Amino acid sequence: MSDKPSYLDFDKPAYSWKPDIDYRKHPELYKVGKGEQGVLICEPYKSEIGQHWRFKDVAVAKQSSEQIYILFEGYLEKDDFVGADMARKYLQMGYTRARRYANYKGGKKYNKDNHYQQLERGTGETEKAASAAIFYKKWKAAEANIHYATMKKAWKKERG
Repeated sequence: MSDKPSYLDFDKPAYSWKPDIDYRKHPELYKVGKGEQGVLICEPYKSEIGQHWRFKDVAVAKQSSEQIYILFEGYLEKDDFVGADMARKYLQMGYTRARRYANYKGGKKYNKDNHYQQLERGTGETEKAASAAIFYKKWKAAEANIHYATMKKAWKKERG
């Protein structure tokens, strides 16, 4: 198994999410996927949610995660599964990206100048770990939401 990051061999044409699709107008084209897939592509949700996504420090992470969770609840109220799933993905990404910065200085995991050798872990910022914990709680609260979980199960069964 290669230590090389998977994004180097990314197969863009085979990727399920496309930037030229309005997923609010065409929700039937949306796939749940794994983890955070599609989060930086699916419009109009990327623009609606992404503008609130920040994890610089604890105060910023708290405000950001709360605003994204409010959007998550709003999408659920409208039975907009795609919006709710995208908000959930942004909460998850807040956790994973903050953890990356907590684990690695500057958030850089690989040294591209040295054959993508993995850099030393434990060199990151301590405050980012606290930011990650804030996002983690909101992400897990979103996943535990009964309305969301029911919609997600049905969506995956019907559409993938």
